[in-house]
Amino acid sequence: MTGNPIIMPKPAPRDVSATGHTAMIQAPACSRWRSMLLGIALWVLVTPAQQAFAGPPERDFAAWLEGVRREALARGISPATLDRVLTGLQPIPRVVELDQRQPEFVEPFLDYLDRRVTPARIEEGRRQLQQHHVLLAEIQRHYGIPPHVLVALWGLETNYGGYLGDYPVPAALATLAFDTRRSQFFREQLFDALAILEAGHVTPEAMLGSWAGAMGHLQFMPSTFVAYAVDADGDGRKDLWRSLPDAFASAANYLRRMGWRNDEIWGREVRLPAGFDWALARLNLTKPVNAWSAMGVRQADGSPLPRSELAGAILLPQGHKGPAFLVYPNFNLLMNWNRSINYALAVGILADRLRGMPELRLGQEARHERITRQQVVELQRLLAALGFDPGEADGILGARTRNALKAFQGSIGLPQDGYASPEVMARVRALAASRGLATTDLDTVSGAVVSTSGAALSP
Repeated sequence: MTGNPIIMPKPAPRDVSATGHTAMIQAPACSRWRSMLLGIALWVLVTPAQQAFAGPPERDFAAWLEGVRREALARGISPATLDRVLTGLQPIPRVVELDQRQPEFVEPFLDYLDRRVTPARIEEGRRQLQQHHVLLAEIQRHYGIPPHVLVALWGLETNYGGYLGDYPVPAALATLAFDTRRSQFFREQLFDALAILEAGHVTPEAMLGSWAGAMGHLQFMPSTFVAYAVDADGDGRKDLWRSLPDAFASAANYLRRMGWRNDEIWGREVRLPAGFDWALARLNLTKPVNAWSAMGVRQADGSPLPRSELAGAILLPQGHKGPAFLVYPNFNLLMNWNRSINYALAVGILADRLRGMPELRLGQEARHERITRQQVVELQRLLAALGFDPGEADGILGARTRNALKAFQGSIGLPQDGYASPEVMARVRALAASRGLATTDLDTVSGAVVSTSGAALSP
């Protein structure tokens, strides 16, 4: 059990207009039937020849599934449930493709925010807050989670129920469990999904979700469902697909049990002073608010920070030229939901906008075009050639690459924010070229060839 409702990355929810909801109905009947039929088609109509996509050729999916059946029986799952769920189940090649696919672009934070915290999503979120205010107030009374936080998570996860996912969860999880990359994790998720079906919370046909097995309005993984889901409407089932009371209460139960602090906000936009030490801006370095204030950090409008000993960290999601945030312990719980700083900031900012706070004030001049994965590979190759250690040239701007970039920035007198802006990437290329360091003969992970011309990187 990981305690993470969104353990695996998944495609962003479609930006479609959410339909009106009652407390128990998540979408019009036609949409539900359309999703259900598509899910069943994906589950059933996969030919045996496609099984090779789900695991090594020497492995047999049918034999593997029989092993799952035996273990499930030993765990207390009934033969009737296993017959209904596993008979005829086939792997879904598209699921493995999505799991193994690397993103083509690295999306800058401001672009990420623009695509997710839109005027339409803010307007719809406020409407949903009003429509469900009685239910949300009752959940806040019981669990202590503010309505605007729950609705912001709902909006980011499924666009207020507009898209819950249309992959049959048992088949998706079986596909990922059969594949060798993360088989044990997904095997356990599959057993949890079978336990949910055994308990009668949902039918196999209605158990639809993301390609990675995340389910319902708030996109719980099966293990998180088992640990935190709540039957809030008292019908004897924990239904995160069709019951908003169950979905909201389950999300609130998760946040409360993870340690949400009722009297604290998630964070705030701040204004940093001239001469600020950019190396202090990282999630794992916290100081009391009073200490940041003494260093000259102010609220975004220039007013002093409130006097407090609450510990917070400074984040620069788009480098020193972009917006800055002071984030508190509740932010870390949003990170538990999805291990992405951009995601957690988007939830917090959407939650603030839903309660009437203004849009971001600072850092808009830091906007730039998206960076391609191949450009990140090139950056990593060149940093390594220059003597900095970014780790594997995998096209991912992880902590090791950011630390190498900080070291490079410090070596030439640039602000050490670890952000791969086009300007910084161009400086890396120019320095490598001036030293005659070429990586032309080294293949990248994508099979392309890296050159070291002094030209600036541009998508």
